[in-house]
Amino acid sequence: MAIKRALISVSDKTGIVEFSRELSKLGVEIISTGGTATLLEKEGVPVIGISDVTGFPEIMDGRVKTLHPAVHSGLLAVRDNEEHQKSMKELGLDYIDLVIVNLYPFQQTIAKPDVSYEEAIENIDIGGPTMLRSAAKNHAFVTVVVDAADYAAVLEEVRAGEDTTLETRKRLAAKVFRHTGAYDALISDYLSKQTGEPLPERYTVTYEKVQDLRYGENPHQKAAFYRKPLAEQGNITTAEQLHGKELSYNNINDANAALSIVKEFTEPAVVAVKHMNPCGVGIGKDIHEAYQKAYAADPTSIFGGIVAANRTVDEATALLLKEIFLEIIIAPDFTPAAFEILSAKKNIRLLKLGELTSSADRKPEWLVTSVDGGMLVQESDVHSISEADLKVVTNRQPTEEELKQLLFGWKIVKHVKSNAILLAADNMTVGVGAGQMNRVGAARIAIDQAGEKAKGAILASDAFFPMGDTLELAAKAGITAVIQPGGSIRDEESIAVANAHNIAMVVTGVRHFKH
Repeated sequence: MAIKRALISVSDKTGIVEFSRELSKLGVEIISTGGTATLLEKEGVPVIGISDVTGFPEIMDGRVKTLHPAVHSGLLAVRDNEEHQKSMKELGLDYIDLVIVNLYPFQQTIAKPDVSYEEAIENIDIGGPTMLRSAAKNHAFVTVVVDAADYAAVLEEVRAGEDTTLETRKRLAAKVFRHTGAYDALISDYLSKQTGEPLPERYTVTYEKVQDLRYGENPHQKAAFYRKPLAEQGNITTAEQLHGKELSYNNINDANAALSIVKEFTEPAVVAVKHMNPCGVGIGKDIHEAYQKAYAADPTSIFGGIVAANRTVDEATALLLKEIFLEIIIAPDFTPAAFEILSAKKNIRLLKLGELTSSADRKPEWLVTSVDGGMLVQESDVHSISEADLKVVTNRQPTEEELKQLLFGWKIVKHVKSNAILLAADNMTVGVGAGQMNRVGAARIAIDQAGEKAKGAILASDAFFPMGDTLELAAKAGITAVIQPGGSIRDEESIAVANAHNIAMVVTGVRHFKH
């Protein structure tokens, strides 16, 4: 077989003139539609208009032009089927051997902040996906191209043998169905949101590959990094890597965890993370002071960690950051002097985020977690509280400074793996107990880590106390105030222990389990 006729209809015209011109030089007859045909004619590429093939004009503002038997018979006919051959001959139809189609820019359209519903609907392509699917189904005989990145390879094969190989046609057909599947998923997601159905009877999502990764959580596991098509700015998926070696799977997970925590704060804040748990968090009058507090919180664990800041990293802060080994530093930006200092370290990754959106201004997203044979979908935890949301349940009211530290600790503990206990004082974490099988075990870890710093500190717990043992430990350590959700059938026991030791305790009514 040989490629004799091609149908070209593209919204994204990148490289299409050069590709079409080369096909024409090889003797391929080119059929085209609308704006694509106009462009090719203007550039001197011989073109047959789609109406000359169908015998029918393009109508309804171009909504109907390729949805015609003369097109789809040429795409779907099985070339070695005698009945198909007979029908094509009797009806005077010709085969189409090559299809180059890309679709109306639906994603780009709905990404516009002022897009109207009518404009979005008008940018749903119908004829394009139909041609792509027809050609891809019949890839035994038809070559179909949906990505300009494939133009050169297809051209090379046509030059070499007048047709593409079956292996190439299979690969391109699979790419088409991935493309149309993603396109339809985006449309269904948009319409589901418009009609208020965030968790419909069928949940279809699509992501775009950012990069292949060297390996996953461990070297024997394959992995890749994907992002949502309409991901907002200020996320790991949209960050610009300014310096350093390629991000790993674990780097990305940890960086995302650090960024989630630092977005909790509007004041200058720095977060250090190891294995997706905060090892040090500090806030201050500027980013330099905030980093000093985050570092002092746990100078041991921060080594080899990820640091996220919610302000531009300046020279003074960079001079401190360069003194220890860090995997990644994430910030809205870096001053030229800070970048020069930090980029002198060969392997450190520097990620520029641009403008950050604080958690208070964020809407929840749907989080997808895989399980064997399925998945779980839930809203992201962007819940926040203020002083007005707190209920004091003890005899002693917290002081103004204790309230400030309680709210500080609460913002962080919700990001610590459960069971979670966090101690804080002077606008910094002093002890973190994460991922324990019981709450009192998490408290012991946090208190041991804090040491003398536990005296006068506050304690934050991601869930209620099932009994008073954690409060007994807190009292022995010198903790003066506690924040927790409340709601246990044994709340009175914990309240009694707190009262006995003059600990002020507030409840939030909200749990923050993180598994």
